[in-house]
Amino acid sequence: MAGEPINAAEDAAGVVARLKQRMIEHALPLWSGEGWDKSSGGFIDRLHQDGTADRAAPRRVFVQARQIWCYAKAAQMGWYPDGRAIALRGLEHLLAKAKAPDGKPGYVHRLMPDGAVLDARRDAYDHAFILLALATVYALDQDAQVRTEIDALLGFLDGHLRSPHGGVHEGLPVSMPRRQNPQMHLFEAMIACFDATHDLSFQNRAGEFFALFLANLYDKQKRALGEYFEEDWSRIEPVSVEPGHQAEWAWLLKGFERITGCPTGQRRGELLETALRYRDTTGCVVDEGDVAGNIRRATRRLWPQTEMAKAWIAQAEGGEAGAADEARAALVRLERHYLSHPVAGGWYDQFDRDGNSLVETIPASSFYHVLCAVTEAEQVLS
Repeated sequence: MAGEPINAAEDAAGVVARLKQRMIEHALPLWSGEGWDKSSGGFIDRLHQDGTADRAAPRRVFVQARQIWCYAKAAQMGWYPDGRAIALRGLEHLLAKAKAPDGKPGYVHRLMPDGAVLDARRDAYDHAFILLALATVYALDQDAQVRTEIDALLGFLDGHLRSPHGGVHEGLPVSMPRRQNPQMHLFEAMIACFDATHDLSFQNRAGEFFALFLANLYDKQKRALGEYFEEDWSRIEPVSVEPGHQAEWAWLLKGFERITGCPTGQRRGELLETALRYRDTTGCVVDEGDVAGNIRRATRRLWPQTEMAKAWIAQAEGGEAGAADEARAALVRLERHYLSHPVAGGWYDQFDRDGNSLVETIPASSFYHVLCAVTEAEQVLS
């Protein structure tokens, strides 16, 4: 297993400062340097094990959006002087290559390294992250052109992806099963849009996803969030439980409470309690379980660990006793197991039950999760 034994008390006390330093000195320079394609433009989707760019890998559009978010967020935090320029450069590339290149509305799903369209599907999950990126760039200097792009994307969601049963379809063409995941990230994006614009319509849009969560996505009896659904939001059995998403919703519900005043403490507590049922001997959460609390997949990705930290940070923000210590402990586990990579600014993406790394490359997609956890920790725990 990656990492050496640690002095728990000392490591927990300094973990936020260490992770912030790691982002500023290593991760942000790495992903804007080796992680940027200087010849064709756009962010590299993944690095090889040695930290060199995998230039042949296709470019997932949601990854482009996540990297834009990372640099806009770093600029917002005052962590990275070049963050705004890098975010704008990434956004310019995204709009030029992924937005309606075939003349149809919306953004395509995947690009070739040279910027040509590889997959022209319109994917709801992608659009959630594009909206999040736009909101975070807009928050920097309220650029009217960026607001125009936000409104155009909302028009696409309303006109093409909205479902009569609530929420949005998976994408175009419409496919099954329906997943909670795109709905969750659109909820996140609407909260970010409100924070950036203070436009009350985004409170209402976020409220629609909150209502969908309460009515359909969350099983109040079993206190578990489902993953897969029929067209009418009836659950597909057996229900899959991903502890990372339980935790992510707990964090997002605190954000919704912040912008609306709507109390969410009960559901946050339930979600976090459910997520904690799926820990292994390392204290990390595994990738998937069932509603009875059994582990289905004993592998453990990086991102559920960042979401556990964020859930505890949300509870700390809400004043729950002991939550700040739990948040720091989760960050120490993230640092020890996942971020102790020989490439400075890189990470291990997934382990098996024995602690063996399962993914040879360093995926750019994880940067959003790591940076988000560290910025939240900086704002609440420091």
